[in-house]
Amino acid sequence: MGNDNRSREIAELMRRRIAGMRAGERLPGVRALAAEYRASAATISSALSSLTVLGLVRAEPGRGTFVAGQERMPESDFSWQSQALGRVRVDADRASRLGSYGTPEHLPLSWGYLSPELQPGEELRRIGSRAARSGQGWGMTPPAGSPELRRVLAAEYRAEPSDVLVVSGGQQGLVFALRTLAEPGAAVITESPSYPGAILAAQSAGLRLSAVPADDDGILVDRLADELERTKARVVYLQPSCANPTGAVLSARRRAQVLALASAHGAFIVEDDWARHLWLDRSAPDPLFAEDPDGHVVSVLTLSKPVSPSLRLGAILARGPAGARLRASRTADDLCVSPLVQEIALELLSSSAWPRHLRRLRAALVGRREAMADAIRSTLPDVRLPRIPSGGLHLWARLPEGLDSAEVSAAAYAAGVLVGDGRHFFVDEPPAPHLRFSYGAATGPQITEGIRRLAQHL
Repeated sequence: MGNDNRSREIAELMRRRIAGMRAGERLPGVRALAAEYRASAATISSALSSLTVLGLVRAEPGRGTFVAGQERMPESDFSWQSQALGRVRVDADRASRLGSYGTPEHLPLSWGYLSPELQPGEELRRIGSRAARSGQGWGMTPPAGSPELRRVLAAEYRAEPSDVLVVSGGQQGLVFALRTLAEPGAAVITESPSYPGAILAAQSAGLRLSAVPADDDGILVDRLADELERTKARVVYLQPSCANPTGAVLSARRRAQVLALASAHGAFIVEDDWARHLWLDRSAPDPLFAEDPDGHVVSVLTLSKPVSPSLRLGAILARGPAGARLRASRTADDLCVSPLVQEIALELLSSSAWPRHLRRLRAALVGRREAMADAIRSTLPDVRLPRIPSGGLHLWARLPEGLDSAEVSAAAYAAGVLVGDGRHFFVDEPPAPHLRFSYGAATGPQITEGIRRLAQHL
């Protein structure tokens, strides 16, 4: 993924360069370009291939690569589109950072997925090869997903397999859930700070976002009650377990209060259960879904976080008419998640490799979490860590007053370090400057070096 990004970046730089050259002019060789752009020969070749497809360059074997002759298109006028499209829904700045991995040279201190060495790569290769040879992987499943996979996913939630809808990752699950449970223009309440992907999902569905503060024990229930009364919202988005970015866990008392509020107001709770398999210090609490017999809770889970970002597979669990509507709306987007991906997920979850992977992963993440917290405390003494989370992948850090998180994250990026700008985790203005750090994608030496570079810009 990173190499693809770098190839696209170089292709864009070369496209601008070609714009100032004459047709027939020869480009430097691959080795010279690799040295100039500080990239591998394979990355340069990929960039040149994309320019060839666009007709901007032509390769002549034995002679080199030359600028192709192009008739200049008239200057584009896209002004009509703004009127036709109407108001912008999705925050482009927030969206650009959600899936941004930087370049291969960046140290990933904010990335919501596992580094390659923490993924069960060998198991996935073995299982994937076997699934590719089977007939089931190339067949078709019902739109809601493979019956066998739905049965496995339902077990941990004490749900019926018929309550499960298999989707292409947790993000798609959030989009489906918010789009189906609320009409465009309706209000949706989220804890604050919150996961930027959920904010984007609500925006893309045309919903009005309303934020309620949270503390170490999760969303403030009295403030939630006031906001439900004020906005008449019928959907509340929560991360009860190891919230991203803060790591907060909804306390047992507040869990009961939140469910009571949902019942009293006839509201849905969209439970983002992304960290179910990423608890480190203790066992994960039961999902809210398991405590709610009346269908107020709609849970979204993902395997992309504890396995691999390339295993785009998650699920929505919903009871009653809401579940039926979600499953029906599925066919409007696509007919099913790739059966091959479902077959890989089913075999992984059903094999002895799954608990082994989780044991290895927890041990590695505990070590990285402690290394990152120690590095921040020793190298960035003015940066405060309000809590060390019991699981998940992130640390939420408070910057000293007077600093601008956007400026700090931009300076870090220029220094080759990815950190999360705290602004993107708030619906409205942030009450204080924050950064989000992630310990799942960076190795120990990368964590140490990244924090050292960051210290030079604070």
